[in-house]
Amino acid sequence: MNYPAELQYSRDHEWLRMEDGIAVIGISDFAQSELGDVVFVNLPEVGDDTTAGEPFGDVESVKAVSDLVCPVTGTVCETNEELLDAPEKLNEDPYGTWIIKVEKVTDTEDLLTAEQYEAECTH
Repeated sequence: MNYPAELQYSRDHEWLRMEDGIAVIGISDFAQSELGDVVFVNLPEVGDDTTAGEPFGDVESVKAVSDLVCPVTGTVCETNEELLDAPEKLNEDPYGTWIIKVEKVTDTEDLLTAEQYEAECTH
């Protein structure tokens, strides 16, 4: 498993990278390996509000449908439309493929470091 140190993580297996006050969010390597082959991604709309710990969309894999849980509170300012036609990108490059970008970010206190997240995944 890969846990890039420059990212922050949620206990729900999303990663987050801050870029100029915008939270860039995707799913972790652990999440994509547990899901299996991702075949569909249900994205929120730009302008939708997100709440830390609440679903903002879902991913469908060959195994199941799983909620995407937002690691922060804010407003969706961009969605990765590429995933609508190529959801497999989440399996191929989980840390190079983002799902949503969130602005006006709050409620970041529950985010984990890579070390903390790796410990969560290996217990």
